[in-house]
Amino acid sequence: MTPQRVLVTAGANGIGLAIARAFAADGARVHIGDVDPTALEQATAGSGAVTGSVCDVSDPAAVEGLFDDVRGTLGGLDVLVNNAGIAGPTQPVADYDRQAWNAVLGVNLTGTFLVTQQAIPLLKESQRGSIIVMSSIAGRFGYPNRVAYSTTKWGLVGFAKTLSLELGPHGITANTIHPGAVQGPRIEQVMAGRAAVSGRSVEEETQLALANQAVDRFVDPADIAALALFLAGPHGRSISGQSFPIDGDSKAAQ
Repeated sequence: MTPQRVLVTAGANGIGLAIARAFAADGARVHIGDVDPTALEQATAGSGAVTGSVCDVSDPAAVEGLFDDVRGTLGGLDVLVNNAGIAGPTQPVADYDRQAWNAVLGVNLTGTFLVTQQAIPLLKESQRGSIIVMSSIAGRFGYPNRVAYSTTKWGLVGFAKTLSLELGPHGITANTIHPGAVQGPRIEQVMAGRAAVSGRSVEEETQLALANQAVDRFVDPADIAALALFLAGPHGRSISGQSFPIDGDSKAAQ
């Protein structure tokens, strides 16, 4: 088969970068959209298989420009990985900043909608179209003091379910992935912040966080990438409209 043509939003760091690299290692041609030009340059340097565009997914004009680049560099699209998202502030609903609410919805929901809308005509031309939407453990549980983030991550489940029904007749699958706490600098910063507030050590805060789940480890980004690769691969063609937690069997969002 010809190499898959893959678009990963927010693909220059973290989970998105792990996914982009996994597809490239599997022989795919990958295009990254990301708001961080420096990270984008680093992610695409020295790799003919990975190209990129600076793009804010909440900006319709920027998304149109992204797809001009996708058509120019890839010539079409087989896999869309909607990974772009922001967390927003940590505040209770009663105090939640309205501008922050709009910003989180603008990236996590509207941005995913804008990108997917542009991708659909290209995916319909593919014989193996797949859409992967990155939700979260916060799209499975309530998340105190993170109302905008949790609301959008739940909303993405309904979005993917609707895509599955609408696009299934065209042979396009759509699924959500729900990571828990992921290994890397971000979770390290979270644990350090909690330790600073509680007076406990970082190690103690880490053990408290891991006590929330059955598997005593944070999620490896490579595991999330492997799941995405499977869902978009030949053995995932009958899997659609499904939600895939990858969180060590967490009992709540923390």
